[in-house]
Amino acid sequence: MSDTQLQSTGSTEVRAGSGAMFDAIAPRYALLNRLMSFGVDGRWRKRTVKALALGDGPTRVLDLATGTGDLAFAIAKRHPGSHVIGVDPSVGMLAIGQKKVAARHLDERVEMREGDAQALAFEDDYFDGATIAFGIRNVPDRAKGLAEMARVVRPGGRVCILELSEPRGGVMGPLARFHVHHVVPRVGALLSGKREYRYLQTSIAAFPPPAEFAALMEANGLAVLEVVPLTFGVCHLYVATPRPAVRA
Repeated sequence: MSDTQLQSTGSTEVRAGSGAMFDAIAPRYALLNRLMSFGVDGRWRKRTVKALALGDGPTRVLDLATGTGDLAFAIAKRHPGSHVIGVDPSVGMLAIGQKKVAARHLDERVEMREGDAQALAFEDDYFDGATIAFGIRNVPDRAKGLAEMARVVRPGGRVCILELSEPRGGVMGPLARFHVHHVVPRVGALLSGKREYRYLQTSIAAFPPPAEFAALMEANGLAVLEVVPLTFGVCHLYVATPRPAVRA
């Protein structure tokens, strides 16, 4: 199933991968991440936060596809001087995230805003860094999303992208592929009764190989610093910085 296909949810139709689709699975999304990551997604987020290389002073950080805020909270915890703005198209996800903000007493440091990664409502060079975890594969025009991150992050800032991928080699590759193709959609459907979990599985399988995605980043205003495979290649961390050329 591609990102442009529509699927039925009750009496309405929504685009696969859209905010409306994620509204339907918002209550179980955090648990889904545990399933898809073999339970190590927390460690992946810590690695992502570290890769931002933020200083100890006041900073502004953008967390795209923030969902219910897990990565935004990890940034705020590691960097007490940071102000994090989480942006997501799913109002259902943001509602849960906002409750978590209040429960953690982070109202002054973490914001939750509805928005589109392809058209960010921020000025050039507004942020000291930007992240997106498990969300770039759901952006309809990934090139636009990458260019927008390059635009809103200041020169020298970091853009860190964490994304699931289908392992294509290695001893653990077959086991990891079985997990993505069979375990994730079946257990996810049992947990929620939502067919949207099938989309999540197919979107992982359809995501481009690391070298191809890194080339797309380079073509859209980002200089890639490193690509780090995590947990047998089930996930990759892409670390980049805006190219000076995008400021012209």
